[in-house]
Amino acid sequence: MMQHSVSTRDAVWRPGLGAYPDAGGVRFRVWAPRRRQVDLVIDPARMVSRRPLAIDAGGFWSTTLDDVPAGMQYAYLLDGEGPYPDPASRFQPEGVHGPSMVVDPHAFRWSDADWRGVPLERAVIYELHVGTFTAEGTFAGAMARLPYLADLGVTVVELMPVADFAGSRNWGYDGVNLFAPSRSYGTPDDLRRVVDTAHRHGLAVMLDVVYNHFGPDGAYHALFSPFYLSSRHRSPWGPAVNLDGEHSGPVRAFFVENALHWLHEYHVDGLRLDATHALADDSPRHFLAELAEQVRRSVTGREVLLITEDERNLVTIVRPTADGGWGLDAVWADDFHHQVRVMTAGDRDGYYADYSRSIADLAATLRQGWFYCGQWSAYAGRPRGTDPAGVPLERMVICIQNHDQIGNRPFGRRLHHQIDARSYRAVSALLLFAPETLLLFMGQEWAASSRFCYFTDHHPELGRLVTEGRRAEFARFEAFADEAQRARIPDPQAASTFEMSRLRWEEQAQPEHAGILDLYRALLRLRRREPALAPGSRLEVVGLDDFGLAVARTPAAGDALLLVACLKGSGTYELARSGPSMPGARWELVLSADDAAPEIDLRDMLVVRFSGPSAVILSRV
Repeated sequence: MMQHSVSTRDAVWRPGLGAYPDAGGVRFRVWAPRRRQVDLVIDPARMVSRRPLAIDAGGFWSTTLDDVPAGMQYAYLLDGEGPYPDPASRFQPEGVHGPSMVVDPHAFRWSDADWRGVPLERAVIYELHVGTFTAEGTFAGAMARLPYLADLGVTVVELMPVADFAGSRNWGYDGVNLFAPSRSYGTPDDLRRVVDTAHRHGLAVMLDVVYNHFGPDGAYHALFSPFYLSSRHRSPWGPAVNLDGEHSGPVRAFFVENALHWLHEYHVDGLRLDATHALADDSPRHFLAELAEQVRRSVTGREVLLITEDERNLVTIVRPTADGGWGLDAVWADDFHHQVRVMTAGDRDGYYADYSRSIADLAATLRQGWFYCGQWSAYAGRPRGTDPAGVPLERMVICIQNHDQIGNRPFGRRLHHQIDARSYRAVSALLLFAPETLLLFMGQEWAASSRFCYFTDHHPELGRLVTEGRRAEFARFEAFADEAQRARIPDPQAASTFEMSRLRWEEQAQPEHAGILDLYRALLRLRRREPALAPGSRLEVVGLDDFGLAVARTPAAGDALLLVACLKGSGTYELARSGPSMPGARWELVLSADDAAPEIDLRDMLVVRFSGPSAVILSRV
C-alpha cells in the first residue's frame, strides 16, 4: 500500500482520469465510449498481467489495483489492439509511443505552504523554452537560473509547453501527452522542484498549455474515442478539438482536468492558453468561461493567473463574468509589438502590412492596450478587434519579443538583430515604462546573440513535410520568392537549428551585452519601486514627431514620471509646447537609456535634444 504525504492543496484534488494513487491503491480510469473491451496491461514489455476494466454509463472504463507501485509501467488494450499509452498519462519515460508510468504526486515534499502567488498587478513575465534556456536544456538547468531571474526583477516565469512530444526537441506546441512533462527535460519531480524552488525565490511559475489541437505524432486519443475531434469545425492543424458537438462534455472536462492537474499536482501559478482564437465553440457557454470558473472554484487561497493568446482583440475574454465576460485575467496584445517592429525595423510582409508606422498609432496602442478596436484589417479581410474602454491596461500583455515573433521569422532573428543598439535601448525603455503587463523573452535583457528558430525532431517522413511546409510558408514574402533563397531557411529538423537557438550565458560579461543588461536591471528596479509605474496611475501619451514619443504617468500620490523617447533618427522636443499637460513642473533626470545622454534643459521650458535614438526618464519634483 502506498503511503502519502498529502498537502492541503492536494487534499481536495482527485482527478477523474489517468492512473491516480490514493488510499485504496491505484485507480485507473480512461474514456473509451465506443470500445467493447478495454484491458489494462501492467509492465507491457513483459506482459506481467492483463486486467479487464469495467465500463460505466458515460463510457469511462476503470479499475483500482492495490498491488501496483509508483514507477510501474502500464498501457491499454482496446478490443485486443495495442497496447497504447494512457491519454492522461503522467509520464512517458520511453517516449510518446511507449508505455505510461504510474506517478505518485503525493510523494514529493513541498516547501511552499505559505506561498500565495503573484497578482497580475505585480506581474513581470519572463518567457523561456526549457530546452534552449540553458546548456543542459533540462528542468534542473532552468532551476539553477531562478536566482538570476529573481535578481533581474522578474516575478513570473512562463515555461513554453512541456507536455511530452515526439522526438527529443520541439517548441512544445506539438504535445500529445498533455498531462506528462517531457522526458527530454526530466522527470515529473524535476518539474515540481522548479516550481517549489521558484516559490522560495518569490517567483510564480506559469505554464503554456495547448488545447486547440493535438500534435501530429503520438496522439492516441482518437483511438480511445472518436469524439475528441470535431466533425463540424476545422483548425489550422486539421479537425478542431470537439468543444460543442456530440459527446463534447467529456472532451471539455478532459481539458479542464488538465488545467487543474498542473495547478494542483505541480502547484503552478497560472496558465498561458495557446491560440484561443482557434478554439471553435458555438455552445451557449464558451469553453474558456467554463475553464475559468472551474479553476477559480478549485484553487483557492492563492493567486492563479489565466492568460490567453488571442489575435481577435476580444474584450469579452478579460471582462469579469459579472459583466458578461469570460473572466480570464489577461490576453496577449500583439499590436504594440507590431507597431514597434514596423516603425523601427521596417517590416511590411504579412500582418505587418496592417500597421502604418505612425507615431499616432503607436500612441493610441499604448493608451488603449491594443490598436485594432473594430477597424478594417486588410490582412484578415474583415474588421478586427473590439473596444477595450474601461478594461485596466494591465490586462493586456505586451512585448517587443516572444517565441512566435522571433521563431516564426525565417532565420529566427530577434528585434535587436535587425535594428541598431540605440533604437533597441529606446524601445526597451518604452516597453518597461508602459502601463500594460510586461513580457520578456529569454535573453532579450542582454540582447542575446543567439537566434530562436523553429525546430522539430519528427520521424523522417513527417520531418520532410515539416521542412517543406516551413519553407513554403515564406514563398509569398518578396525576399523568398526565389526557391534558392528559401533553401537558406534553417531546416527545422536539423540538430544545428536547435543548437543555434540555445542561449549563450557567458556572453553577458561582454561589454555590448552587459550594458543592455544593466539597463534592463535599472528599468525593472524603477518599475518595481516607483508609484507612478504601478497600475492605476494616470497615463498620457503624446506623439512628438515621426519617431518621437512622450509618455507621462502620474500616481495618486507621489512623483510623476515622464519618458521621452526618440525611437529612430534624431529629434529636438520642446515638451512644454508639445508634450503631456504638466504646466509649471520642474524636472530631474532619473535614467538615460544610452551612455550618450541627450542634451536636456530642465528649466520650465523643458527641451530634450536627441542626437540619435534614445530615451530618458524624468521625475517631476
